[in-house]
Amino acid sequence: MKREVQIQQLQENPNLIWDVIVIGGGATGLGIALDSVTRGFKTLLLEQSDFAKGTSSRSTKLVHGGVWYMAQGDPLLVMEALHERGLMMKNAPHLTSNQEFVVPVYNLFDVVKYTVGLKFYELLAGRLSMGKSHFINRKNTLARLPQLKPEGLKGGVVYHDGQFDDSRMTIALAQSCIDSGGTVLNYIEVSGLLKNEKGKICGV
Repeated sequence: MKREVQIQQLQENPNLIWDVIVIGGGATGLGIALDSVTRGFKTLLLEQSDFAKGTSSRSTKLVHGGVWYMAQGDPLLVMEALHERGLMMKNAPHLTSNQEFVVPVYNLFDVVKYTVGLKFYELLAGRLSMGKSHFINRKNTLARLPQLKPEGLKGGVVYHDGQFDDSRMTIALAQSCIDSGGTVLNYIEVSGLLKNEKGKICGV
């Protein structure tokens, strides 16, 4: 992953025609570049600053299965997110980990709502589930989360989701792209788009 080597390769092949040029080296751009190069396309990615400097550097660092989308009544989206979470945890165990969460509950309605809801969340994950959700009593909840307001606390519902190292994941995507034959360069700004005689974009 030596930048100088990749720049030298570009200079030695100034007339190389790329199939795909990706502008932006965040998680999305690098993911697109990796998908492109592994499908056999000649792929170049250009990033004006450092990799993952923008939105990707401000992630929650969670690999969640869309638990909060359940409230919007979209189980298909949740199932898709859970499947992607499972694949990411399976494919990158060195960059991901199982994270336990506790949802505090202060009335019986919330006890039932979160216990049933998170059990359904776990069920949607199927064989890619990360652990069983369960209810814990008031004492155990306060032991885990001592800053909680104790008045009226009934307990908590424990569930599992994923956590990951976003910066290392970005570098891993860049490295995988290069290993697969792509060219990935940071600190090269795209200053304009080239168009052919028909007005269609044909380069940068």
